[in-house]
Amino acid sequence: MAALIKAANARIRANSVADYICSTHFWGPVSNFGIPIAAVMDMRKDPELISGPMTGALVVYAATFMRYSLAVTPRNYLLFACHLVNFGAQTTQGVRYLQYHNFGGKNKIKEAPAGA
Repeated sequence: MAALIKAANARIRANSVADYICSTHFWGPVSNFGIPIAAVMDMRKDPELISGPMTGALVVYAATFMRYSLAVTPRNYLLFACHLVNFGAQTTQGVRYLQYHNFGGKNKIKEAPAGA
C-alpha cells in the first residue's frame, strides 16, 4: 500500500499543474476566498450591521498578507489576489460604516419619508 501511495505521489509531482493544485499555495488561498466573498455579499446589507473594529482589523489583515504573499518564495499570486479583493471589500465596508455612523448617514435615513 505504501508503494502505491508513493507511486501516486511521484506521478502527481511529475506534472507541474497537478503539483500546484495539490499544494498549499493553491488550497490556502482558495479556502481563504470565503472572507472576501462574504464581504462582497454583505455590501447590500444595512450599514448599521457593520462592525467598525472588525472591519478595521480585516483591512489591516488583508494588507499584511498581501505583502506576505509577495515576500514568500515562490510568490503566491493567488493569495495576493485573494487579499487584494478582501482589502477592497473591507475598505468599502469601512467607508460605508464611517458614512453611516460619522458623516450623517444615520440622520438621513431617519429624515427620509417612509414612502421614498
